[in-house]
Amino acid sequence: MYGDADTTGTLFERMEMELLEVGPDRAVGRMPVKGNTQPTGLLHGGASVVLAETLGSLAAQAHAGPAKKTVGIEVSATHHRSAREGYVTGTATAIHLGRSTASYEIVITDDAGKRVCTARLTCMILTARP
Repeated sequence: MYGDADTTGTLFERMEMELLEVGPDRAVGRMPVKGNTQPTGLLHGGASVVLAETLGSLAAQAHAGPAKKTVGIEVSATHHRSAREGYVTGTATAIHLGRSTASYEIVITDDAGKRVCTARLTCMILTARP
C-alpha cells in the first residue's frame, strides 16, 4: 500500500517510519525513538500506538486486496518499558483474517530485542468506491 503511495506530509513520514516487510499475515516496520519522545526523553506511548496501527493497517490492506479498503476500528496497547534511543521495531502478526474484519497483535521491541509495547488492532474491510 505505501510502496506506491505518496507519504509526503503524512504521519508515516513525520515519524520517520520505515516499512521493512508487508503481507496479509505479517508486517514489520521501525521508527527512531529520537523525535518521537515525551518531553522527558522517553518514547511517547502514542508513538508506539501509531507504529502499531500503521503496521496492522498495512497488513490488513494486504489481506483485503486492491479492490477493498481497510479502516481501524479498535486499537489497544500495553506499554511494558521505555526506550530512550535507537529504533523501535514493530511486528504485526495476524490473529484473525476474515471477510469483514482483520485483527493483529503488534509487538514493539527496542534495539536490544526487549518488548516495549504490545498492541492489538482490529480493522474493518470495506468495499472500495470508484
